[in-house]
Amino acid sequence: MKNKKWIYSFFAITALSSPLLHAEIEEITQEQTAPTYDIAVVSESLGHLLGKNISSIGSDFDIDQIVKGLKDYREGKEAPLNDMECISAITAIQEKAFKDLGEKNLQAANEYMQKQKENKNIHMLEEGKLHYQIDKAGEGAVVEEHSAPLIRYKGTLLDNTTFGESQSEERIALDETIEGISRSLVGMKEGEKRTIYIHPELGYGMSDALPPQSLLTFEVEVVKANVPEDEAQSEDAIDEHLTMESFDLSDELAETDEDTL
Repeated sequence: MKNKKWIYSFFAITALSSPLLHAEIEEITQEQTAPTYDIAVVSESLGHLLGKNISSIGSDFDIDQIVKGLKDYREGKEAPLNDMECISAITAIQEKAFKDLGEKNLQAANEYMQKQKENKNIHMLEEGKLHYQIDKAGEGAVVEEHSAPLIRYKGTLLDNTTFGESQSEERIALDETIEGISRSLVGMKEGEKRTIYIHPELGYGMSDALPPQSLLTFEVEVVKANVPEDEAQSEDAIDEHLTMESFDLSDELAETDEDTL
């Protein structure tokens, strides 16, 4: 089931009554004096919390019936479905919502890529599937197939939501990433910047890594055309060594200060 992450978000509600949560609350209470709250305010806030978790399921549930279920439970009335039946029903509803969203996103992706054909600045590695435009020309070495370039990037969805961004230069092995990225980086030169548009078929498709069938836009800059694995490991080792040396130096300085005092 590809959308387990979405489905399980609903069951965050059950954490409200988990023994582990109670233990954590008790521990916090013992460590500090708990503030006094108005039970009416807390109750209303609990409603918002439940609503937030229910909304995360991705489907429109009848809030009035949910409230009715809460009242019926408090009065000792039997639920129309037992726990397992309810969970199965929620799963089925969530799967349908996931599928429907995927179809909607796929249509939007197709329309967006189709419209790009009118843009003269767009280069098409595969028409309707993998497009890019050059934002800045490069003059260095060229990224080749099966290489591992050092890049900076920012990834966004069609609604401009950022889903990923490098905090520093990152090495990416082309044989270990999504097809849209590996194909679009080949041929880039060091110093070159591209905006890459990836159809869901060459991205994450119906995976739950992102909203299903999302069109992906990446802003990419190639810093170095290839960083072999042994070179990357060597650089990591140097960084670790330098870090350890800095700790040793700090210790020596601390000892010197103590001796001076």
